Amino acid sequence: MIRVKDLSLSFGSRILFEDVNLSFDKGNRYGLIGANGSGKSTFMKILVGEFEPSSGVVTVAPGIRVGVLQQDHYQFDEHKVIDTVLMGYPDLWTVIKERERLYALPEMTEEDGMRIGELESAFAEMDGYSAEYFAAELLEGLGISVEKHEDLMSSMIGGLKLRVLLAQVLFGRPDVLLLDEPTNHLDLHTIRWLENFLLGHKGTMVIISHDRHFLNTVCTHMVDVDYKQISLFTGNYDYFVAASTLAREQLQAENARNQEKIKELHEFVARFSANKSKAKQATSRQKQIEKIEIQEIRPSSRVSPYIKFTFKQPLGKQILSLNKVSKSYGDLHVLNNVTLEITNADKVAVIGANGIGKTTLMNVMTGSLEPDAGTVNWGQSVLSTYFTQDHNETIRKDTTVYEWLKSFDDEADQQTIRSILGRMLFSKEEVHKSTNVLSGGEAARLMIGKMLLLQGNVLLLDEPTNHLDLESIDALTKALAEFDGGVIFVTHARQLIADVANRIIELTPAGVIDFTGTYDEYLQKRDALVSVW
Repeated sequence: MIRVKDLSLSFGSRILFEDVNLSFDKGNRYGLIGANGSGKSTFMKILVGEFEPSSGVVTVAPGIRVGVLQQDHYQFDEHKVIDTVLMGYPDLWTVIKERERLYALPEMTEEDGMRIGELESAFAEMDGYSAEYFAAELLEGLGISVEKHEDLMSSMIGGLKLRVLLAQVLFGRPDVLLLDEPTNHLDLHTIRWLENFLLGHKGTMVIISHDRHFLNTVCTHMVDVDYKQISLFTGNYDYFVAASTLAREQLQAENARNQEKIKELHEFVARFSANKSKAKQATSRQKQIEKIEIQEIRPSSRVSPYIKFTFKQPLGKQILSLNKVSKSYGDLHVLNNVTLEITNADKVAVIGANGIGKTTLMNVMTGSLEPDAGTVNWGQSVLSTYFTQDHNETIRKDTTVYEWLKSFDDEADQQTIRSILGRMLFSKEEVHKSTNVLSGGEAARLMIGKMLLLQGNVLLLDEPTNHLDLESIDALTKALAEFDGGVIFVTHARQLIADVANRIIELTPAGVIDFTGTYDEYLQKRDALVSVW
């Protein structure tokens, strides 16, 4: 389907990858993975000809249709939602517009009539008569309700626009699907729908994602951008982690054995090279040394932050009590008579569709938002810290990384602040970096650094995995799972929920589902819980 030959990419002296030779074959689903900044998105752009490599070629088999998830959220603002999806199959869209033009003519010539016949044939061949139904089905599967299908794209908020653009590329049913972070802005239910759709799609796929569960469910192969190389592994993400770790350990062990062998041979040569009776043996050993190869082990571009949450004071049994809490925005009732009791045994995942009120609930819990009715009471021993979803509102833009973190504890010494920032992957020079130019991943790690500094015994986190790479997500997941205090978090990352939560609170249009148990147990029983209402 797609062949990559002798591909290299560098920017000045910085080499992202070199001498890449890969084949993306029919029916396989490839997860394209690597650290932030390793070149994943650039490599995907090279595959579709949107970016020129430093050297090498990419060949797409003749007749192969390639579909790419569009990243320009404003490109289709003047079009209706349903039309934007239909445009995902350009040949069909051309036929649709031409049919509309000809049928709108007050009179048709004989030539127009013949053209209509040709168009109808092409329209039927491309399943045009079921096109709108399929487009609507995709939109509904991705959470875009029917009443919005005739709206202009300009009226859609960013997260919903992404869903429409995702429906667009899926609608085209291309031979090769290229998807860069398709689960961004999707809730758990919609991600599960997308997984099932992709598993039923027969085409080849190349997918960039930081969702470990998604990669494990969908992908048959991993394409890893690291060590200035791009390597192919058969199997899902978990298999890749095990296989790549084992391969690197074996290479290190082999090098260690060879280095020990070289040392022994050098000692023999040094001892007996001047001894006539042993001269031949010494010469033989010298030749052996020259034949032993120490393989290059390139440094990985992957680095993991070191996250270990501790608390200043012990936590009592009672964490949080909400009693008949309600919150509305005008006529929009977000929270309605919510009553919850959270204790120190709970690690709570708050889930639900986008816009259902999860962030509102977190803000009411923390006191940054006043409820319209009801009460919120924290346990006397609680010292909470809050990872907000909107980093732009939380991290001031007129300071540096070091000064922002220091502002939360004037008594913390320089070594403590620098140590936390180092653990969050800020180098010696980067501690003085302006907060105005932080990437999404840097801002998220800085927020975690604040939580490490404050040492709260209850951690509240709203979408903490947004912008983090897989290594950082794994480090955060492990830290939350091992934390002895309370945890309340909002997320669409199912691996995080599965590994950390022992209680699930789902906000739904009909009310709150409060379930004690793991996420897998919750999924098994959710339908029964909903039917009780």
